[in-house]
Amino acid sequence: MKSFLTKVQCLECHHQQPFFPGLDRCAQCGGVWLDADYDYAAVSQIWASGLTGRRNSLWRYMELLPVTDPAKIITMGEGRTPLFRASKLQARLKHPAIFIKDERQSPTSSFKDRQAAVATTVMGEAGLTECVLASTGNAAAAYAAYCARADIKLWLFLTSLVPAAKMREAALYGAEVIKVTGTYDQAKNVAADFAKRRNIHFDKGAKAVPGKESMKTLAFEIAEELASYLNESADGPAWRAPDWFIQAVSGGIGPIGALKGFEELYRMGLIDRVPKIGVVQVAGCAPMVHAFADGLPQAKPVVPETRITVLSTGDPGYGYEILYEASQRYGGHMLAVTDDEAFVAMRHLAKTEGLSVEPATAVAFAGLEKMVQEGIITPEEVIVVNCSGHTFPVEKHIMDDEENVLDVRLSTITEATPGAPLDGLGSALERLDEQVTTIVVIDDNPMDSRLIRRLLQAKKPYRVFEANSAPDGLQLIKERMPDLVVSDLTMPDMDGFGLLEQLKKDPNTASIPVIIVSAKDLTGEDKRRLAGQTASIWLKGSFSTQDLVEHVVKTLAELENAPYLAHPQIAVTSLKRGQVLEAQAKMINPGVVSADVKKVVLIEDNPIDARLISRLLQTQHLEIKQVQVGHEAIGAIRSEQPHLIVLDLMIPDMNGFEILQTLKQDQTLDLIPVIVVTAKDLSLSEKQWLRANGVSSMWQKADLDREKLVADVEAQLHEG
Repeated sequence: MKSFLTKVQCLECHHQQPFFPGLDRCAQCGGVWLDADYDYAAVSQIWASGLTGRRNSLWRYMELLPVTDPAKIITMGEGRTPLFRASKLQARLKHPAIFIKDERQSPTSSFKDRQAAVATTVMGEAGLTECVLASTGNAAAAYAAYCARADIKLWLFLTSLVPAAKMREAALYGAEVIKVTGTYDQAKNVAADFAKRRNIHFDKGAKAVPGKESMKTLAFEIAEELASYLNESADGPAWRAPDWFIQAVSGGIGPIGALKGFEELYRMGLIDRVPKIGVVQVAGCAPMVHAFADGLPQAKPVVPETRITVLSTGDPGYGYEILYEASQRYGGHMLAVTDDEAFVAMRHLAKTEGLSVEPATAVAFAGLEKMVQEGIITPEEVIVVNCSGHTFPVEKHIMDDEENVLDVRLSTITEATPGAPLDGLGSALERLDEQVTTIVVIDDNPMDSRLIRRLLQAKKPYRVFEANSAPDGLQLIKERMPDLVVSDLTMPDMDGFGLLEQLKKDPNTASIPVIIVSAKDLTGEDKRRLAGQTASIWLKGSFSTQDLVEHVVKTLAELENAPYLAHPQIAVTSLKRGQVLEAQAKMINPGVVSADVKKVVLIEDNPIDARLISRLLQTQHLEIKQVQVGHEAIGAIRSEQPHLIVLDLMIPDMNGFEILQTLKQDQTLDLIPVIVVTAKDLSLSEKQWLRANGVSSMWQKADLDREKLVADVEAQLHEG
């Protein structure tokens, strides 16, 4: 089997382009709502008589899936979940044809396994090794499991309202779980910014091709299975559509995908109708229902107020427009139920049909009951309800929440508009950068490794893991893929030399910097073996542990900011307290520390921009002091008395204009030249104000000419 995918169309500007793994936006308008198109004439001939004999998973529909190499699919047998008649529910509601699509039988017990399977397959084809995902719950477990199987590192952003059991389940699969104190829409914004800063793939859910295409398979399976249920003879049609497809909805990826699947079957002449879509939302987060009731084609965002956190997407965006248009074309309905109504439906379903479901799934059944009782669904219509998920909790004693879940707190979490910009977001992400920084400490003396770990964590919110032998350390490094390793040299079983050799052999670990801390006196042969293999070497007994901690922090910040080094140069450190930082500066850029070095204070809250500007300035042998927030900037300028200030205008807690006003009020700081580098689109009045306050050099980040910026810095320093 092969895919018959022919092209991808942008739903925003209708531009068409070829598909390739990794495609995530329109080449013409930059839109992210993309839709795959196939050779339906060819597929209809293949599918007309049914798909007997094919594999019992969603991959039986390969012709209409966006996969270029069927040999590389990531699968755990997802799809082909049971469809069965809900006989007791039929009797209670006095309706003759209610069927349940039981997605609880999926590998991680929810319909999101379909999305995760196709998405990780396409990511693998694109050569991606990391992914960022924001989730309200079920997609978290699904993506964590499938990314583990696909060897893709998953950064998972969840709101603090997601049950701890779901967080533990995701962490159990090895995902990096980041808890955001805020709404889901805010968590999604933080996740997108985090992915952009680190240049990691951000999964866009229903907007992206894999997400929507994966959920089509719900429709394909329902149409196949319903035909076998309802055909009166063996020679009946191979495909049959229900009159209604009902699902509880958060962002809408399930019904959006199912809708497309039914539309494709109808387009190929395999079914005689496209079902009506029944969208059920929880009353505390029902932006689609409110817009539908008012006859509006667009939904206004809301702030979620529900205990059913899986359904807490406050801003459905274009997804609602797709479902609203379908309701106008094919019929359908949108309604809300309360949390309590969902809990009642959950108990009824367990006691009558023997189905234990999570509250989010019960929302769909509570909505079904309302639509039948209110006559929205008529007695002759065939109904399929998506029993979307049921998850079993990972008990607390299995996973350590403090170790496996990172916490990001936003300064504003009660905004009226969920998608609005967040004050302090840059600072929150800066703190998150530190929180996701991972260090492995390897020492056969547990007291030494524990001391280093405690001192590092007291200095910065790093995650530090210990191993007390080189083999255990090597395994821990492969599991955690840390940013830095601190290792003893003399250890039993395998020494530090052997550890370095194993790390350098593996392409995945070869580039991880290693700091050696050893009691061994190094011979000339030892130094030769270590040459080019380490960031630095420290001899026990000749330095303070606090100096080592400072060195680790500085190494993490500066080694990646030294592009002019082919590789880190070896530096054997055997110095007294107070000499370490200077030695490290000389190691990175010999000669940078001298009496006549020029100082620059860089005020920038975006770590990516800060690193870029630092790299540029360090090539001029300047001493750089980086500051991320306004009140610290004033203090740094007063203490450093720099020769130059490089200033971003959009800084948390005090913007660049306020910083300049404060400087002008201090005669000792008033004459320091200032270069503005900003992403802000400056108005004429703002430019005039900056010139009037002594800023003659202004640079836009979007079109920054690096060589000219360096020349400008040189000119400002020369004039000073």
